Amino acid sequence: MMPRPPTPPGRAPRIMLYSHDTFGLGHLRRSRALAEAITRANPEASALILTGSPVAGRFTFPPRVDHVRLPGVTKLRDGSYESQTMGLDIDQTTDLRAGLIKATAEQYDPDILIVDKEPTGFRGELLPTLDLLADQGRAKMVLGLRDVLDEPEVLAVEWDRKGGIAATETFYDELWIYGLHSIYDPTAGLNLSAAVRARMHWTGYLRRSVGSTAAPPKQPYILVTPGGGGDGQAMVDLVLSAYEQDPDLNPRAILVYGPFLSGDTRVDFETRVAKLNGRVTAVGFESQIETLFAGAHGVVSMGGYNTFCEVLSFDKRAVIVPRTVPRLEQYIRASRAEGLGLVRMLDETRDGMTVQAMIRAIRALPGQPLPSQAFGEGLLDGLDYVTRRVAALLAKQAEQAAE
Repeated sequence: MMPRPPTPPGRAPRIMLYSHDTFGLGHLRRSRALAEAITRANPEASALILTGSPVAGRFTFPPRVDHVRLPGVTKLRDGSYESQTMGLDIDQTTDLRAGLIKATAEQYDPDILIVDKEPTGFRGELLPTLDLLADQGRAKMVLGLRDVLDEPEVLAVEWDRKGGIAATETFYDELWIYGLHSIYDPTAGLNLSAAVRARMHWTGYLRRSVGSTAAPPKQPYILVTPGGGGDGQAMVDLVLSAYEQDPDLNPRAILVYGPFLSGDTRVDFETRVAKLNGRVTAVGFESQIETLFAGAHGVVSMGGYNTFCEVLSFDKRAVIVPRTVPRLEQYIRASRAEGLGLVRMLDETRDGMTVQAMIRAIRALPGQPLPSQAFGEGLLDGLDYVTRRVAALLAKQAEQAAE
């Protein structure tokens, strides 16, 4: 393929973000936060998010940010996938997604592509687009990694199987790690070259802010959130059992189920909530959950990346109940954060995943230090760092076009 001509003079920058999103909300919410920060910092730039999230349409997007919804797939508890697209198997769905991604890249013609977590995309679906952009030789490509991916040994095997090392070495101009090296290195187990490691940037965590002018609910309350909710049944059950067994447990709790906690489980939880006479109230999905974080006296949550960023951003005392399957990501993050004094973790081995353990954890929340008391500056500089890197990449691209 012939290289694509330089960007026409005066064309506004275009940023494309790929977020494979097969389960939960994490990848889409991270991409949305990045797109908003980039377009706010550069009023001429636009951003387009490619996402497989089934709830993408329930989010609002800021001006000059839009999304393309890819056909959905579901991640099963054993780590395998199944298609949500009627009449197509997983291979056919992957081919369809790959074609849509490549066609979007051809038409949108991004100046920068930011890929979330998966160097080759879901089941390799991003490779045709990476080849296209590399052949054209103009777009800058960035791989963005959250602070924790998985156990180093497990991650090394996974990246080897998926061709992640080869893709990272071949295609990506920079790697952005949305955390701090002093807290955790998600690439520690990966056999990356010195050249790739020299292109790494540790951004800090991605600060969140209240995007809505709505007032928080009547205080005091603690916020209970299992994130997307698809794997949050055990945590929600523990919290409800704590309020059921201890009639003096306070303050009241606001429970956000998440869009993926549904069906008979959700109906059962709703029945239990109704019997607690206002000591626990619940909503299904809150796209502006930052408002609830801002007003909360404490948080009980799972240990996903976005929830952790919100705990830090709003400086909330938190009890983290991490999942341990199919990845140890949440457990690793929570244990490191607890060791630094940022949060308290409910550890199944140490504390017991019991109702009494949850009662004690909620009662102890007011006595915990605030995250800001445990860690200094730089912790939440991620969005500012990213916008500086975007500006630097655009400037480098302009210099190369002028040569």
